[in-house]
Amino acid sequence: MRYVVPAFFFAIAMMATGTPAGPKPLLPEPTTAVPPANPAIDMDGYLKVSAEAARHRQTRRISEDQFIEMSGEEGTIVLDARSKQLYDLLHITGAINLSFPDIAVDSLKKSLPDKDARILIYCNNNFINSEAAFPTKKALASLNLSTYIALYSYGYRNVYELAPQIDPKKSKLTFESSPKTQ
Repeated sequence: MRYVVPAFFFAIAMMATGTPAGPKPLLPEPTTAVPPANPAIDMDGYLKVSAEAARHRQTRRISEDQFIEMSGEEGTIVLDARSKQLYDLLHITGAINLSFPDIAVDSLKKSLPDKDARILIYCNNNFINSEAAFPTKKALASLNLSTYIALYSYGYRNVYELAPQIDPKKSKLTFESSPKTQ
């Protein structure tokens, strides 16, 4: 003979013991609480400016020869946004270093005071066969992308990006190490 226990008996048992009568969920129930707003973080604005920067960037990717020619022109700045450690190992001759995490209002005013100056950028993913100085990043995380978007966000519009992948040992570009690492 089979007995059927009404649901209210399970409810009474749960109240008496303080434990639920059924299986426990694997994950906690999603909360509907919204975290407090942070006015210093704007994801929607970032996505919007990223899309604008992507459109702007389409005509700003240049060849190695164009990079060399432009870098030799008066007032052009070659910016290396890699870490100081990697910059010191090897960088394009004449490049200045402003590490990406250090890109901020005050550091840009100091390092790149003229928003109209021509700025040439490059990153790890522009170079092959030199992993120590230019470790490969995932294509979606390429430093060129984040640097371009950051500069665009701060109002820099005269930015050009080295487009190809180049072997430093075969490149027409010249490279140097910082004096303390030679």
